[in-house]
Amino acid sequence: MRTVELLCSPPLEQAVRAAWDRLAAAGLPSLARNTHPSNRPHLTLASVEAFPPGAAARLADLVDAALPLPVRLDRIEVLDGSAPLVWLLRPAPALTALHAAVWDVLADADGQHPWHAPGRWVPHLSLALRFRDHDRRLARAVAGVDRPTGEFVAARSYDGETRTVAPLGRRHL
Repeated sequence: MRTVELLCSPPLEQAVRAAWDRLAAAGLPSLARNTHPSNRPHLTLASVEAFPPGAAARLADLVDAALPLPVRLDRIEVLDGSAPLVWLLRPAPALTALHAAVWDVLADADGQHPWHAPGRWVPHLSLALRFRDHDRRLARAVAGVDRPTGEFVAARSYDGETRTVAPLGRRHL
């Protein structure tokens, strides 16, 4: 699996990590417990089994032209009732346009994962995996004390086979 992900500005990343910490301190599931080096707040734009030839360079050009992108976090929700706890974001037109352009580049990619495809994509930053819907109210009270703003300032790709990340574009964090 290969992804296209946007990375948060340092202040926005700190706000999301603080929410992870508050969830963990309350005894709730939290990504704060994931110690893998690639674990950090990010927005996934696309996920496919493999990039087509030349796609990485085209994707890098897209994100270089689009970043930085402003973002405002919105409400906290549990997706699908018993799955990830996420902080939804309000997608600005520039973000929606970048998302569509990324999918145009990946139109011929093998193994497109449809939950990130245009029309199905729910833009969010993950707070916890395998979250129970009945804990949502407590999670909102603990994690969602504010609605931070910030920017997406860099992009990366996660390689599921090697469990590593690589930068996409010239901006690195």
